[in-house]
Amino acid sequence: PPSKNIDHPAQPTSRNRPKMSEGFRITSFRPSLENVLLRPGPYSSESGALPMGEHDPSSSTSSLLTSKILVIGAGGLGCELLKDLAMSGFRTIEVIDLDTIDVTNLNRQFLFRQKDVGKSKAEVAAAFIRERCPWINITAHMGKIQDKPVEFYKGFNVIISGLDNVEARRWLNAMIVSLVAVDEDGDPDPETIIPIIDGGTEGFRGQARVIIPRITSCFECSLDAFPPQKTFPMCTIAETPRLPEHCISYAFMLEWPKVFPDKKLDKDSPEDMEWVYDRALERANKYKIKGVTYMLTMGVVKNIIPAVASTNAVVAAACVNECLKMVTFGSQTLNTYMMYMGNEGVYSHTFVYEQKPNCPVCTSAIRKMDLPPTTLLYELIQKLVDGDLRLKKPSITSDATTLYMQAPPALEKMTSPNLDKPLSELFDSGDELTITDPVFPGSKSLSLVVTFTE
Repeated sequence: PPSKNIDHPAQPTSRNRPKMSEGFRITSFRPSLENVLLRPGPYSSESGALPMGEHDPSSSTSSLLTSKILVIGAGGLGCELLKDLAMSGFRTIEVIDLDTIDVTNLNRQFLFRQKDVGKSKAEVAAAFIRERCPWINITAHMGKIQDKPVEFYKGFNVIISGLDNVEARRWLNAMIVSLVAVDEDGDPDPETIIPIIDGGTEGFRGQARVIIPRITSCFECSLDAFPPQKTFPMCTIAETPRLPEHCISYAFMLEWPKVFPDKKLDKDSPEDMEWVYDRALERANKYKIKGVTYMLTMGVVKNIIPAVASTNAVVAAACVNECLKMVTFGSQTLNTYMMYMGNEGVYSHTFVYEQKPNCPVCTSAIRKMDLPPTTLLYELIQKLVDGDLRLKKPSITSDATTLYMQAPPALEKMTSPNLDKPLSELFDSGDELTITDPVFPGSKSLSLVVTFTE
């Protein structure tokens, strides 16, 4: 039943739901939520291992009403996040997503309908929430997170990430960490800290994570837990296929360009995907390889991570629960990582993900590397790409000169002769180099000291 001080139905139905224009306004919350927010208790935020603030029952509801939340991603996890935020009492939400709705999304991304296919995920999701919960101020953005200015991210109290790829999460993490102001002693200014709640799912497994920039470990600290995307040698694909994935890769990487040299494969086209599936199946039959299916074909071509609606629901609930605790201080914050495993039952556990001492994003440590002086510059760049840093297109400068720049083309052409020079000709042992890369936003860079070894 609704609280005594609610002057309208707590859960309006489609029949009695007033329009915003009629002055409809939520003035309270469900009794179960009020019991947490309006009463002191022994398990509030300040009593936990990762205290965020002191719970004040007199102001916790206003914090919930005035907090501004950014949801990144409006796919399977994003739909659940938006629904949970709306039903938890948050009033100001923004959502950003680059993608449009595909018919294959409709089985689990429940904010979308058949008529929405081809439209912006963020805009349709926001419109659905706005229609169902007209008291919520929700704004949609269609585009890349990298295209938004720094000021955009500074305006939020909490950011919840529902991204489905590692590189975008790395960029977001580096951006939000870079917003934290640090004093002369290296201590962060609490007013500049914007917490990130990172959610992710894969099949029946998922995770929810709390990142307090400069306080806890960041996403980059745990990069080793995300192995690089699996690729197959071209010679194996073309000559000695052994797996169904080899056959599918052959069909869309080698056969498609031969048959359709002037047409780019449309990964969202059922006709194009059916063609790839048929050719992959033919090749699999030729080499007596079993396991080629249409769903696997889509997964290989589009690099799809298997999605299960129930996993999205569990992980999104955990993320929004942490968001609620962060803005109200009504309960202890997760410290810092929750794993969910639903393959053979319902299991979960939490643990503290420790900060990496030499993390290039959340620590100020200078990276060090010992190399022979005969090492060529392109070999150093390859180490930065293939090593634990997993950079994409690093550019390198020293205090004296620019060693190599990936862009613009004119500068790349001018500095490319350095790639075949030994490091000893380009700088002295112990010099500090500055590394920039697309995984770091804006002016964020990495300091590297190379010491020559005999």
